[in-house]
Amino acid sequence: MARDPRIDAYIERAAPFAQPILRHARALVHEACPEVEESIKWGMPSFSHAGGILCGMAAFKQHVSFGFWRHADVVGEGEPRDGMGSYGKMTSLDDLPPRTTLLAHLRKAMQLNEAGLKSPKRKPAPRPAPDTPEDLAAALAHNKAANATFDAFPPGCRREYIEWIVEAKRAETRTKRLAQAIEWMAAGKRRNWKYEKC
Repeated sequence: MARDPRIDAYIERAAPFAQPILRHARALVHEACPEVEESIKWGMPSFSHAGGILCGMAAFKQHVSFGFWRHADVVGEGEPRDGMGSYGKMTSLDDLPPRTTLLAHLRKAMQLNEAGLKSPKRKPAPRPAPDTPEDLAAALAHNKAANATFDAFPPGCRREYIEWIVEAKRAETRTKRLAQAIEWMAAGKRRNWKYEKC
């Protein structure tokens, strides 16, 4: 596969310390995957194989980054990385993994693309239930219907009411919102009930 001249230009524009790292990484990508397709994605050199992104690299003012699209499946999570990319912030060729390791990682990434496996979507960790402010807790204690609704809400629905109340900048606004919240919850309504489909 022909090399993309935009990547040549990208490397030429990079800082002198970065150029040998970028050239070496690019050469190893081509060695591991002669049919790799080069392009520029998000302003950085990108390498694709078997219909998907294989890896990419980028030069910054003080470091270089090289990373696999499916980092966790190729390299594993392991130690936390310093910066983006699979190998952290690199400032010299010595910061790249050994040639055999990098080639093995490239071949593993190729196999994943060839198998057509999709990266599993990671669900974000659930946020803890918010603390109920004192004025809301007192108002709920005086209205059984609102209190029952609030207690039955999942944490996200409680959070919507709590954030709406505590984000008020003026005391009068907070008081109005608190009264409105109690009225809506007494009627069994969520904070954004007006926008929910019936």
